Parts: sequence; structure tokens; C-alpha cells
Amino acid sequence: MSPIDGLIIYIVHPLLNLLWIIVLVSVILSWLISFNVVNMHNQFVAMVWRVTNAVTEPLLSPIRRILPPLGGLDFSPIVLLLLIGFVQGYVLQELMRLL
Repeated sequence: MSPIDGLIIYIVHPLLNLLWIIVLVSVILSWLISFNVVNMHNQFVAMVWRVTNAVTEPLLSPIRRILPPLGGLDFSPIVLLLLIGFVQGYVLQELMRLL
């Protein structure tokens, strides 16, 4: 196994999995906050919200510039999840095959 293969298998792929989970947590937490299920005055909820936004906003804002909210719904997290899946399923596999 080459060092590039190890980098892809042991670092990039798990980081993309973690990013996928963070995006999903951010979406679910935004719904819970919107419907007043969780309270933003709770320190733990506020901390999780800040962390997930710090990670996802730099990735979601370019998508939001291209794809505006449609009918009040934000589809940018779905697009980001699809892009992560594409990178994991196709790009990384092709890169491993070429190396």
C-alpha cells in the first residue's frame, strides 16, 4: 500500500464520514431549535450549535449562493451530503484505482 492509499483510507474517508454526521446533526438541531424542542439558552445546545455551524457554514454558504431557498426550505445541506457521497463513492475510489 502506498502512502497515498493510506492517506485516503485512514484519514480522508473517515473525515468525510465525520463531516457527513456533522451536517446531519446540524440539520436536525436546526429543526429542533425552530420548533422550540430544545432551548438555545442551554449551554450544551448552544455549544453544539456553534460547533456544527463553524464546520458547516463555510461549506454551505457557496452552495446557498448558487441554490437559494426554495419556498422557505434550504436544500443546501442535501446538496452537500450528495457531494460528500459522490466524493466518497466515486472520486476516492477512482483515485485509489489509479494509484
